[in-house]
Amino acid sequence: MQSSLSHTIDLAVRFNEADPLGIVWHGHYVRYFEDGREAFGQAYGLSYLDIYRNGYSVPIVKVQCDYLKSLRYGDAMIIETTFVPSIAAKLVFHYTIYNAATRERVAAGSTLQVFMDLQKNELQLINPPFFEAWKKKYDFDV
Repeated sequence: MQSSLSHTIDLAVRFNEADPLGIVWHGHYVRYFEDGREAFGQAYGLSYLDIYRNGYSVPIVKVQCDYLKSLRYGDAMIIETTFVPSIAAKLVFHYTIYNAATRERVAAGSTLQVFMDLQKNELQLINPPFFEAWKKKYDFDV
């Protein structure tokens, strides 16, 4: 049985993400979490479109971010996204962002998403069947 599943991507800080001093604005780190989450989903068959095709959405209900060091325009980063299994009908991801050149941690955080039925617009209290199958495929205790 697995206790987590991770994926990493490399990104460069884009010009429009930095302030006039060249420092990345703090709000962009949450977007970097999303970049990591989307790459994780593409790699493991749990993308937003995969979820949508199964009749659900997964709105974020909680975001947490610890800012440890600043990224600057011209920096490259590594985003590590880790899925943390839960028996509840939710997606929990932890993130660590590293400066690619120095390998220093620059940010760490987490997000919590819940399953919503698209037709009924209702919060799901039990895992959708497709998600149970996904967890089983990756050897998570379902």
